Amino acid sequence: MQIANQQTLSVSQQQAWDALNHIDVLQKAIPGCESLVETAPQQYEVHILAAVGPVKAKFKGKLRLSDLQPPASYRIDFEGQGGAAGHGKGNASVRLEPTSANTCVLHYEATATVGGKIAQIGQRLVDMAAQKMAGEFFQNFNAALEQLYPAPVAASPESPASSAPTPSPPRQPGWWNALRRWFARAFG
Repeated sequence: MQIANQQTLSVSQQQAWDALNHIDVLQKAIPGCESLVETAPQQYEVHILAAVGPVKAKFKGKLRLSDLQPPASYRIDFEGQGGAAGHGKGNASVRLEPTSANTCVLHYEATATVGGKIAQIGQRLVDMAAQKMAGEFFQNFNAALEQLYPAPVAASPESPASSAPTPSPPRQPGWWNALRRWFARAFG
């Protein structure tokens, strides 16, 4: 199975790099992640509860980062075992491309193989589950970025200065922004 995509992030390349290498951010962003523990520099043990079609299982896996080029790119090698549900193994290349001082594009390409009951489900369901997990990851990751790096509220040049604070407009949650971007790409 191969999956490749890109996501525009509303943070600088360095901020995105820092978040991608922050264990708490990653644990919140990875769908179904129950724990993520660094076992050695750039090596992690992960426990994930995942569902692929009708097969649900807890997976125990290992992640290893390599080819680090801060703040631009790295490679992730991963493998996981879900007992009778099956196993998976693969790698991903992640690249951050700055587009302005406050935005960047995260490009990724991943290749994975699965075995066991998961493989018997069929490639189409496995691909759909992978796409869904990638979408959830970015929804969660964007929400974490919004919490870590809230957008500054610029003062309006037309409004006179006053001592009373002006209420800022309510921020839309990360999932809402992701949905809006999806509709814009699909129908815009």
